[in-house]
Parts: sequence; structure tokens; C-alpha cells
Amino acid sequence: MKYAVRHQSRLSYQAPVRDARLNLRLRPVEWPGQRMLRQSLSVDPSPADVRRTSGPYLVNLDAMAYADPVKDLTVTGTFEIDVTPPDLPADIPSVEDIRRLALQSRDLSILSPVPYLFGSRIAVPDAAITAWAAHSISYSDSVVAAASHLAHAIHEAFAYDPGKTDSTTMPHEAFEERSGVCQDFAHVMIVGLRGHGIPAAYISGYLRTLPPPGRPRLVGADAMHAWVAVWAGEKAGWIGVDPTNDCLARESHIVVAMGRDYADVAPVDGVFIGAAPQRTSVAVDVTTID
Repeated sequence: MKYAVRHQSRLSYQAPVRDARLNLRLRPVEWPGQRMLRQSLSVDPSPADVRRTSGPYLVNLDAMAYADPVKDLTVTGTFEIDVTPPDLPADIPSVEDIRRLALQSRDLSILSPVPYLFGSRIAVPDAAITAWAAHSISYSDSVVAAASHLAHAIHEAFAYDPGKTDSTTMPHEAFEERSGVCQDFAHVMIVGLRGHGIPAAYISGYLRTLPPPGRPRLVGADAMHAWVAVWAGEKAGWIGVDPTNDCLARESHIVVAMGRDYADVAPVDGVFIGAAPQRTSVAVDVTTID
């Protein structure tokens, strides 16, 4: 399936700010089954300096700096991409095997499971979430089956409520309220999986806006979306599971970045000198080309 994606973020400050530095994570990374056809990224006004790099996790970063005061910024990213997910291996390891393999891993690459075993800035360990997740995780199941069971439990128990949380909401808060958005559901699921020794990562990306005929519309399709990837061993690699929509992340999901939690892959963040309040608006369009 080929997609055309347009993401526009508008940042407005109540008064001009100085020495603004902007981090953009909007260029999709290389991912199995994804093939970039065309992409562009523009910022208005143009920054004085741009540094394009990657990492420290599976992230493409555009770091920008402004020499003059700015009051309004518009970031526009567009790309066309072909998404053809590879077939899932038939011999995905069990949870018990994955726990052992992850602890024994000596992989130092960007796709190593090791950084995704431990707590991170937002996805901190939580005993209550780990205990709740235990009802869905059988160590004899394949790791993808166990992750899917937990995703289903979150989908059934949590209410999708865009006004309930924001980007600063911690997983334990969303868990206590049993509500939130895709970011919250992904964080709760990550904490639950890591609590049982399963490497789990946060995926930032996009969803197909219009579903195929006869299929329900996916929740979160008009904004950036978030889901979870679990490590299924060296052969299978990372496999996406979407708790918001209770499904595997396949042909309707476009991966932009992977990190330990939202803080590692935030699409736009930065710093500036000044005390002016900031307003941000985001518009996303994902359409099929063929």
C-alpha cells in the first residue's frame, strides 16, 4: 500500500522568543516493509542553522537553531511511502524464551532489545500495572500472543478520551483513571510488558485515515499515532502491536520513530529564552496513493 502523508505543526508564542532551538523527529526511519518514495521537510521562517542526524534510539533528528527572535513557526513535513509488511515468522519465541534471550543479548546495534528492558523517563516501573498485566501474560505463549492479549485487555478496560490526558501524563495516572489516548495506552502496555521481562518499545507514526471497504475506521487516524513494538528474537525482530485499536501494526501503520517512550520520539520539542506561553496546533493527512 502506498501512502501520501502531510504533517503540519504550527507553534505560536504570545511574544517573540530568543535563541529558539527546535528538535524535529518527523522523517520516517528505515523499517522492515517500509520503502520511502519521496520526502520533504520545511520550516517557516527558515532557521539559521540545521543539523541532521540520527539516534540515540531509532530516530531521525533535525535540530534547528534561530539567531533572530521568532513569534510564529510552521513545520511542514510531507512524504510518500510504500508499506508492505513482511510475513510474520511461524516460530516466534515464547515469553519465557524471550526473557532469557534478551538478558543474554550482546547486541550493541540500534535495534538491541537491552535498552527496552528497563524503566525510562516516562515509562517508569509500576508494581500495580505489572500485577494487572500478569492476568494477560502467559510465559508459555509466544511473545506476540502475550502482547496481543495485553493490548486487548487495555482496549477493553480503558476509555479513549482525548480531553483526559496530555503529553505530561504518566502511565500510573492513565492506569488509575482507565482512560487516555494512544500515547497513554502505549505507555501502560510498555510498563506492563517490561515488568515481566519483555523488551517493549514506543512507536511514533501514522495510521491510514480511511480504512478499506467494510473495515472500521481506526482510532487516532487524524493525528500522529502511538503503539508498542515487542522484541521477538533476532530472527523476527520487532513486531508492532496497537492497544488503541486492538490489532497488530501492519499495512495500516506507518512507523516514524522508535524509542523507550514518548520523550525519545516527540515529533517536535525544543527550548527558547523567554516567558511567553506557547500554543501548538497539528494537522495530519494520510491518504492512499493507489
